[in-house]
Amino acid sequence: MTNDPVLDAAKSALRLEARRRRKALQVEHPEADWMIADHLGDLLAALGTGPGVAALYKSLGAEIDPRPLGDALTRAGWRLSLPAVIDLEGPLEFRAWAPRHRLSHDLAGLPAPLDSAPPVTPSLIFAPLLAFDGEGHRLGQGGGYYDRTIAGLRARGGGPAMIGLAFSGQRIDAVPHGPLDERLDGILTETGYIGVRKDF
Repeated sequence: MTNDPVLDAAKSALRLEARRRRKALQVEHPEADWMIADHLGDLLAALGTGPGVAALYKSLGAEIDPRPLGDALTRAGWRLSLPAVIDLEGPLEFRAWAPRHRLSHDLAGLPAPLDSAPPVTPSLIFAPLLAFDGEGHRLGQGGGYYDRTIAGLRARGGGPAMIGLAFSGQRIDAVPHGPLDERLDGILTETGYIGVRKDF
């Protein structure tokens, strides 16, 4: 939540509709997870970066499942990580992860690597979303975790690219946003990669 009740109300109303739309898209396009992985090469070519650490997420509900993308990243030489909430008001911590590793629940009750998993700094972050627009504005669930995380990383200089994973049908004309909302650098959908930042 922000200090702007008008913005918060607009986001809340949009979330209700966006959740319904995303659930319908999941039913209409069960192949989307795999098709997104097929477009990984376009994303990596646009980024112009070699293998590093990629941060995925454990999908919930109708979120795009990044597991096929993770398989493709691993084949391309990337190491994987997952986020963990360690402070309800702070940024995410990313921990090394592989598909065979056990998960536990983090402070927010979400599946995350065990506390013993080593922390890592990703060079590429994939984020779920409810809606996005052509300017890279992202509507999330409202916790602000990704916004706080990417803001902190960008403040250090540069920072990793943050790429939204979405059905192409989740694109809308304009996502309500405020000064604390961080823009995506690009969006990967089942129809291809949409670059937002012009330098990659």
